[in-house]
Amino acid sequence: MTLKEILQHLKQYFNLRPHKEDESEIIDQINSGITFRGGNLWVLIFAILIASLGLNVNSTAVIIGAMLISPLMGPIIGMGFALGTNDLDMLKRAAKNYAISTLISILTATLYWFLTPLSDAQSELLARTSPTLYDVLIAFCGGAAGIIALCTKGKSNVIPGVAIATALMPPLCTAGFGLGTGHIMYFLGAFYLFFINTVFICLATLGGVKLMHFKKKVFLTPERERRVRQIVTTVVVVTMIPAAIVTANIVKKSIFDSNVSRFVKSELSQTGTQVISTEADKESHTLRVVAVGREFGDAAIRQAESQMGNYSLDKYRLTIIQGAQSDSILLLNNKLSQISASREEEHRRMQELSQQVGQYESRLAEYARLETINSEIASELPILFPAIESISLLRQSVETDGKQPDIVSAYVEPKRGKFVHPDDARRLRQWLKARTEADSIALFVARRK
Repeated sequence: MTLKEILQHLKQYFNLRPHKEDESEIIDQINSGITFRGGNLWVLIFAILIASLGLNVNSTAVIIGAMLISPLMGPIIGMGFALGTNDLDMLKRAAKNYAISTLISILTATLYWFLTPLSDAQSELLARTSPTLYDVLIAFCGGAAGIIALCTKGKSNVIPGVAIATALMPPLCTAGFGLGTGHIMYFLGAFYLFFINTVFICLATLGGVKLMHFKKKVFLTPERERRVRQIVTTVVVVTMIPAAIVTANIVKKSIFDSNVSRFVKSELSQTGTQVISTEADKESHTLRVVAVGREFGDAAIRQAESQMGNYSLDKYRLTIIQGAQSDSILLLNNKLSQISASREEEHRRMQELSQQVGQYESRLAEYARLETINSEIASELPILFPAIESISLLRQSVETDGKQPDIVSAYVEPKRGKFVHPDDARRLRQWLKARTEADSIALFVARRK
């Protein structure tokens, strides 16, 4: 079999056109996903709230659930499809709805993070603040899978998988976190990640549309078509530059850390000695190594220094902290750990004391309120219960079965020669319970001769 026949055979496997859905049905489906009104808008708002809750409690499962129900992919795919088919009307509608949905999403997330009492940055949230070139690749591959699944038969579960992989919701929620808590750098990093996803999902959609040879609308002039292509190219390149810089720094740091690890493992390994930490000071170009156990001799240190060039560390000077120096560092670390533990214990005790003070303040407020009610009742009592001369109220706390019901004791003194009828006593209990808002009233009637 010749190379041409092999390529022809492979082409049959990778050819998408036989599996392509009817173009009018695809366009109708994309148009229906572009608009954000009514149900779509409410689903978006609740998806943002769910994703924010997931980031707040650091729950991956909740975040995935929010991504599955999010309708944000609609206008993004619509913009890519419109660019691929030269449909400017669809592009304008998709861009408008994309802007509206993005604004509403950020405002919803900002409101949530402004109101929530738990506003610490968890690991799931921090992961959305530093976009890299890998996020570009994920967005592009996800967008390509999405448009192919949308335009071919037998979509299966590709679209939900694309929604999870491209992760449009968490960056918007993280951007809201940045605004709601005043961390502007978090907002910029997260919004940039969302913009990366948008641009490269659009780009992948555009490529899929061209690959499947969708019918294009004709531009009024070739110059206008060329202008649109230039704008798309510029946006793609400008979007990639910051991500490429961040990725280069991450890769550079990873390579450097790997070189340091290999150097320590290969050149600073001897029986009875353990390296407990390494630190590279890039300003002074010093590699500090803290070791405990048997000390390195001067000859061993010089030998290790001579090998630093083999690990791309020739610009660094080796400093080994060992013996008494390392012991003092260990003691200092232990002391810092003890101080940290002591502070945590003090913080816990302060919280307990604060709760106790709150309980005491609540009880004092209840007693003050009861005194006010007592004076009010004393003025109303002669009218409602003429047989009663005086009444005193006292709040009690009695714990029963782990619960502490609110009980008010009422001490009643009838007028001389009078007595409190059982019906009056029942009415008095009901009246006092309503006035004091207590769980129950304990009524004590004094005997007067």
